[in-house]
Amino acid sequence: MLERTTLEETWEVAKDVKAFRFERRFEFEAGQFVMVWLPGVGEKPFSLAWEDLILVKRVGPFTSRLFELGEGDDLWIRGPYGRGFEPKGSRVALVAGGIGIPPLYALARQRRKDFEEVTLIYGARSRDELALMDAENYVDDVVITTDDGSAGRRGFPTEVLSEMKDRLDEVYACGPEPMLRAVLRIMDYRNVQISAERYMKCGIGVCGSCSLGKYLVCRDGPVFDGPQLRGLL
Repeated sequence: MLERTTLEETWEVAKDVKAFRFERRFEFEAGQFVMVWLPGVGEKPFSLAWEDLILVKRVGPFTSRLFELGEGDDLWIRGPYGRGFEPKGSRVALVAGGIGIPPLYALARQRRKDFEEVTLIYGARSRDELALMDAENYVDDVVITTDDGSAGRRGFPTEVLSEMKDRLDEVYACGPEPMLRAVLRIMDYRNVQISAERYMKCGIGVCGSCSLGKYLVCRDGPVFDGPQLRGLL
């Protein structure tokens, strides 16, 4: 059911990325998402970064309209929906690419006590596209990569993962699909949980628009275990 909530604050996190904090607090598992509706514009899914927080990248008409909202404005939200991350192992890596940071930020902040050692590997095209927020407060180590070398090491987060995979118990990943495919192959589809993305309309498993093989991302995901994705990613 859609609930109206009021924005408490918004702020710029990175280039074309804003954070939206609202009055409504959601009970959620890291990795779950909500559907945000704007009258006369439409509805889109967003991973919860925290109980009252989403991060949005401006990519089209809906997000451009959302960027026009500020403190005191209303938006409508339903959810949370989907399957979240399951904490496993003691030494883990969170692999994020671009705007894939929110569910991993939530995992680190919500479930830090479940792990012995957490490393965040975060990649973006350049320094100004890093939406890190205060993630360093919830992990033991942060490794930044940028395509152009403007921050951290030049290269891709998957290169870092390849170097450290043998000392990890579990890997959690969210980001562009080419990165996710690389993560799955590096881990041989084992000891890895992936937050997948597909075009989504209903968010509750009715319309079928978010199909991924035999799965519906909104209902069976968005988080999948590596073995589920063999032959699909």
